[in-house]
Amino acid sequence: MSIAVSDDQVELAASLRKWAASLGAIEAVRAAAEDPGARFDDVWGAVEEMGVHAIAVPESAGGGGGTVVDQSIALEACAYELVPGGLLGAAVGSLVSGTPGRHAVQVFPGGVVWDGGTGTGLDLSTRHGAAGEGDGLDDRGRRTAITLAAAEASGVARWCLDTAVEYAKVREQFGARIGSFQAVKHLCAEMLETCEAVTAAAWDAAVAADAGDDEQWAFAVDVALATCFDGAVEVAKGCVQVLGGIGFTYEHDAHLYLRRGLSLRALVGSADDAAERITAAATSGVRRRVDLDLDGLDEPIRPDIRAEAERVAALPEGERRAELVEDGYLTPHWPAPYGLGADPVTQVVIDQELARAEVERPDLVIAGWAVPTILQHGTDEQRERFVRPSLLGEITWCQLFSEPGAGSDLASLRTRAERVDGGWSLTGQKVWTSVAERADWAICLARTDPDVPQHKGITYFLVEMRTAGIEVRPLREITGETLFNEVFLDEVFVPDECVVAEPGDGWRLARTTLANERVAMAGARLGKSVERAVDLASTGDLGPVGRVAVGHAVALATVCGLLGVRTTMRAIGGHGPGPESSVAKLLGVRSRQDSSELVVKLQGDALALVGEVARDEPGLTADVWEMLNTRCLSIAGGTTQILRNVAAERILGLPR
Repeated sequence: MSIAVSDDQVELAASLRKWAASLGAIEAVRAAAEDPGARFDDVWGAVEEMGVHAIAVPESAGGGGGTVVDQSIALEACAYELVPGGLLGAAVGSLVSGTPGRHAVQVFPGGVVWDGGTGTGLDLSTRHGAAGEGDGLDDRGRRTAITLAAAEASGVARWCLDTAVEYAKVREQFGARIGSFQAVKHLCAEMLETCEAVTAAAWDAAVAADAGDDEQWAFAVDVALATCFDGAVEVAKGCVQVLGGIGFTYEHDAHLYLRRGLSLRALVGSADDAAERITAAATSGVRRRVDLDLDGLDEPIRPDIRAEAERVAALPEGERRAELVEDGYLTPHWPAPYGLGADPVTQVVIDQELARAEVERPDLVIAGWAVPTILQHGTDEQRERFVRPSLLGEITWCQLFSEPGAGSDLASLRTRAERVDGGWSLTGQKVWTSVAERADWAICLARTDPDVPQHKGITYFLVEMRTAGIEVRPLREITGETLFNEVFLDEVFVPDECVVAEPGDGWRLARTTLANERVAMAGARLGKSVERAVDLASTGDLGPVGRVAVGHAVALATVCGLLGVRTTMRAIGGHGPGPESSVAKLLGVRSRQDSSELVVKLQGDALALVGEVARDEPGLTADVWEMLNTRCLSIAGGTTQILRNVAAERILGLPR
């Protein structure tokens, strides 16, 4: 995916990519590589004729009258094709001055003039020069330059990812395509993660520029500076690595993109300096707030939803859940009568108005997985029996999927279900089961046919946890607590009416969700440990190293939120989730694990005495618990390594 989100933006990106590809950019770069005086005038003539450098300049001044987001989309598309010459400097200068032209800009006093020199530097596709006396752009101009440069970084990263993936699909070694090797899959999946982060941060800087709030724009620009340029360079290096020896040759184009990425990073300034500024802003209360543009679609429905949210808020705390269930506001994306079958806009407005009224919806936990399956695939009797009580919290669910020999590889499970009079007899062992000790019911996968391929012989059962033959044994985790359990099933009887769909459908059911996916409104909070790190930065003297680390943690958490915003915007536009929805879990896990570890690290050697100082430092005790507990996040729900395999195969199309 690119910076473009809406249909119009996607069309703009595609048309500009096609136009840029027609310019023969790479050929021009190579032809000019040995000519210090070359300024790519032929390319500039085409740029000027198309007006690509002045898309965001008002029409009254001779520009395109577009937005900064439009300009960023154009620069990303042109960077993907490595359009040479002064396009970036011209776009920055045109936007700052309000006049279309072939501008050269000096972003920092005493630094480099962008696109204003004649010599060939590291980046063979541009010509920069040494700055003379006089000041460069002011702070607003600097933010403009970084915003647009981030868009170019996104284009560089995208080309490098696409090139690496396409090569991995066809290059053969050891009798197989290298894209089938797990090491290559993981490298490409990590490149995808970085690409999505770069694109989200670049997009947001442009969105913030258009919004006109200087504080928010400054924050978004620093997040982009902390994210995009190191990210583009890392993806470019990953591309060379996947290409192998051919990627190290002068003849391949990969080094030209690596050079562009390195040059952009050098021009924009220090990512660590940006991280320090992010910390300063965060400690003063700044968080990135992205307002979703609902294009007026919310206006007919918002008054009634607001009134209902306020009515629920006026009820006693203990009565709110039942009212949310009755309204369909607890699960508005579910079909009636248990939800509203709400479209994405309605879901977002309900989120916004409940948040405004300070009404918090209870977490359904495992019921959030079990009940949609029953809704979509169960019988009327099963829906009547389980759905509403689950919503009201009268039924607590657990999940009996994982086994000692079948964690991420559920198809290899061994719990067997044998036919008996009136139902099935289940025998086996499950593990890593949260809340099994107090659950009323469980969703359970068991093998009903051992003579068919593994994934075809599995059935989906609803198991009452107080049935004879069930034994629950607690498992103590690294935190010292017992959140998980082992569950042993010894000839546990499950009646036929507790089979969901048909025998053998279990694998399909385990992977399915409601077609009308939940759309969530992103909040401004950064996550528990990141907020805790910001608190530590505001109350203690962390020194520059600590403040830089906190700033990078804030940047990553902000990017994770932006991925969610972009997914929501796609849904509002009538599209399914893009790659960012899959990447969000991988980056979110990294954010939570790294930030919880950072919080403990920032407190120095007090960690070694945490038991001794617990009375005086209760916060550190909780911080240590959080650090240890988050280690499970890269295992639960599919390990990070398995999810990278899935991303590589299903999103990038690499061979199995």
